[in-house]
Amino acid sequence: MVAAPDRLITLAVVTGAHGITGEVRLKPFTEDAAQFKAYGIFSANGTSLTLKKLRPDPKGWVARFSEITDRNQAEALRGTSLTVPRKALPDLPADEYYHVDLIGLPCIDSSGKPVGISVAVENYGAGDIIEIEKADQKRFMVPVVPAVDVHDDHLVIAADFIE
Repeated sequence: MVAAPDRLITLAVVTGAHGITGEVRLKPFTEDAAQFKAYGIFSANGTSLTLKKLRPDPKGWVARFSEITDRNQAEALRGTSLTVPRKALPDLPADEYYHVDLIGLPCIDSSGKPVGISVAVENYGAGDIIEIEKADQKRFMVPVVPAVDVHDDHLVIAADFIE
């Protein structure tokens, strides 16, 4: 199961400037700073940013990019997503998935009847939850465990969780 290889995946968002030399604060969506550093180049609204330095901060990370040299440039990035193409992410074991790989998959019940399309994956702390949009555009959410059986090209939703 792999989303389109050129689909952009957000790994962090710039939350503001740090200091006067162009450093930015980041809200990361990955736990591993070493893996984040390994990407090296990120897309930010269509512009490439080359990571020079990354360090932890009480509110996330502080980063320096080669292309950002002053506070004004750093402030202009506030709210900007830092993305990489899906194909840049490492492969996962067969029983694991990236949230992005689940979005857009058709959802069926155990008998094969269409339920809808997976439109979002959230995690509010108790586990992954998939939001499904039905044909009538109404949406409902189901917990991945125990309600969803993940396949390469579709999701099977347990009947008890279908609205």
